[in-house]
Amino acid sequence: MIVSFLFTMPEKYPKERIKVPRFNEEAGFYTTPERSKIMGKIRGKNTKPELAFRKALWAAGYRYRINYKKLIGKPDIVLNRYKTIIFIDGEFWHGYNWQERKDKIKTNREFWIPKIERNIQRDKEVNAALENLGYTIFRFWETDIKKNLDTCLQKVITSLRKDH
Repeated sequence: MIVSFLFTMPEKYPKERIKVPRFNEEAGFYTTPERSKIMGKIRGKNTKPELAFRKALWAAGYRYRINYKKLIGKPDIVLNRYKTIIFIDGEFWHGYNWQERKDKIKTNREFWIPKIERNIQRDKEVNAALENLGYTIFRFWETDIKKNLDTCLQKVITSLRKDH
């Protein structure tokens, strides 16, 4: 049995935590109603790449939990029996090719750059905490799942077979 306090973020961080400003008009950030409507439609769970990966994993005979709240970071897919975790990260939110893409953000840079950099930092913290608990972690970009689902699935299955 694992005690729940193991799943909290570490109190001491190896580097300074990135502060993200509040996104509101008082802080100087503005958005149009149209942009607000678009942002409101962005999903955090059950995205098409997640559903495709889960369906393929299920078809391969593996059973799992989704958005598992008992673990830090609420992993997208958890195979408890194999101590394996799978995250399927969106390119924008998790900073795919960040150093190149950072300069392309034109509006509300004071909010978005710290926001995404904090997400990247948090992903590293979550990975470290889960590895300390003995989990094998896979992180796939949504694009990788869309373009190379079989390759991503095979990486996971190979690891599962190797470990058990």
